[in-house]
Amino acid sequence: MRSVHVNGVDIVTEGFGDPAAPTVLLIGGAEASMDWWDEEFARRLAATGHHVIRFDTRDTGGSTTFPVGEPPYTQDDLLADVLGILDAHALPAAHIVGMSMGGGLAQRLAVLHPGRVLTLTLMCTSPGGPDGSGQTALPPMSEALERAFAEPATAPDWSDRKAVVDYFLAAERLFAGTIPLDEERLRRTAGRAFDRSPVPAAAGNHWLIGGGGSVRDRLGEITAPTLVLHGTADPLFPFGHAEALAREIPGAVLVPLPGMGHQMPPPPTWDTVVSALAEHTARRPVRGA
Repeated sequence: MRSVHVNGVDIVTEGFGDPAAPTVLLIGGAEASMDWWDEEFARRLAATGHHVIRFDTRDTGGSTTFPVGEPPYTQDDLLADVLGILDAHALPAAHIVGMSMGGGLAQRLAVLHPGRVLTLTLMCTSPGGPDGSGQTALPPMSEALERAFAEPATAPDWSDRKAVVDYFLAAERLFAGTIPLDEERLRRTAGRAFDRSPVPAAAGNHWLIGGGGSVRDRLGEITAPTLVLHGTADPLFPFGHAEALAREIPGAVLVPLPGMGHQMPPPPTWDTVVSALAEHTARRPVRGA
């Protein structure tokens, strides 16, 4: 692991594979430390001939933590963090993979800083906002998830490791699709995230930040070759969100992940996901080459 000072904060990063190989930067979703990008998944991706970097978003893991409920930053700062990570690793550009909130950041990166994106992969995310006609035309979240958001679960005692792990596992069940959850693996992941986070509750700050905004009306400007990976059973962003991304980004390729919900790719999907990523990054010309 390596801590880099970027954009006024310290961000912990971890690399896998040959640093001289083309780099894939994994950007996680809200509340997610790097642990949720499974280490075995990262190693399998690196084995396809890539240098893979995952990182702790601010307020998670070993990165800079702010007071709970008082995040002094915006989505724009999270985007600047991503640019800072690329700079700190001396990467003019990288293959960008964004999951959920990270997918929103990846879209903005591709629109606002196209030269930094070799290829773009959007996973379990949404274009958000209105399309060019001023209509959203996106399917709503599931009724069960809507009810859960209306009556959120009671927060755990954040000092109690087991209670926090149980809390995150309950959330995984809520966002899962039809692929059976490997609860033992998820408990290990949540436990590592807890152990590495000095203030586990601070990750909730991600839900409070503003700034940024949708770039849906500019998706047609994206020049990076784009892959959209999306679970067919995603209860937060139903599959129509992926279809909108693939339709509105020129030349985008959509790969459905049968039965997957709104979650980091579970092991049963790894063969498909790793193969799709390897093919996507390998067959595309690198800018400046």
